[in-house]
Amino acid sequence: MEWSDVRIFLAVVRAGTLGGAARALQLSHPTIGRRLRALEQAVGHTLFQRTADGFVPTDEGAGIVALAEQMEEGALAMERRLAGREEKLQGSLRISSADWFGAYVLPPIVADYARSYPHVDVEVLTGTRLFNLAQREADIAFRIVPFNAQDVVQRRLVRLPYGVYIAVDSPDPVFGDGAGHRLITHDTSTGQFPDIAWLKDSFPNARPLLASNNRNVQARMCAQGIGIAVLPQVVGNQVGGLRRLQLPVEPPTRDIWMGYHRDLRRLNRLRAFIATANEHIAHLQG
Repeated sequence: MEWSDVRIFLAVVRAGTLGGAARALQLSHPTIGRRLRALEQAVGHTLFQRTADGFVPTDEGAGIVALAEQMEEGALAMERRLAGREEKLQGSLRISSADWFGAYVLPPIVADYARSYPHVDVEVLTGTRLFNLAQREADIAFRIVPFNAQDVVQRRLVRLPYGVYIAVDSPDPVFGDGAGHRLITHDTSTGQFPDIAWLKDSFPNARPLLASNNRNVQARMCAQGIGIAVLPQVVGNQVGGLRRLQLPVEPPTRDIWMGYHRDLRRLNRLRAFIATANEHIAHLQG
């Protein structure tokens, strides 16, 4: 059984449709269908039931999913191991981070790196999704929480200070009160945020008006005078139209964790990026 066919089988299992599998693998819809039929003929079993809701694995198909995933992990491990021993500073480097980190922290790092290593193609993936380092969805990731995967090399990179911001022409709210003001908070569907809880406790009489899962959006809304926002200082200090309040108590800080798969620890272009990042990020320490 060829790995390329097993890869298609897993993509259909995960997507539930040929179209979804085709998009995931960047292949055409007819190619996915043709290869899947060939696989079923080769193994002598129907692996999927075609339903109105999509492709559902048959008992035979469901029975080999775990084995297919083992084959996938072996192929990915070979790919990571070979990539980790590459010596030339060329190829691609995929970086994952939150939106605000990608917009306000990474640009000078990537610019410096690109000048020093012009033959490396850099891809920056931002958002709330935690990309899988074992599957090489990203080569290196920056997060505000530690990594829990066993094969990830990680370390606390920096502790970032946060601040409370309002629009430059807005009156100062009273700390411990906040009456007459509004709050810009964070969407909590992906978890709780200590700085947002602190903001609500510090201005208990301010009315929460707007919530967003994007710190850049929060900063821009704050600059429009919509409400009080708590932001990483590296964000708030770079957005025009904002001023940071001098308060008797500052918001809680957050740690930034950097992680990459251990099989890539010898990848020179990754090591060079880490060195560049370290040079730039040290001054952000709170």
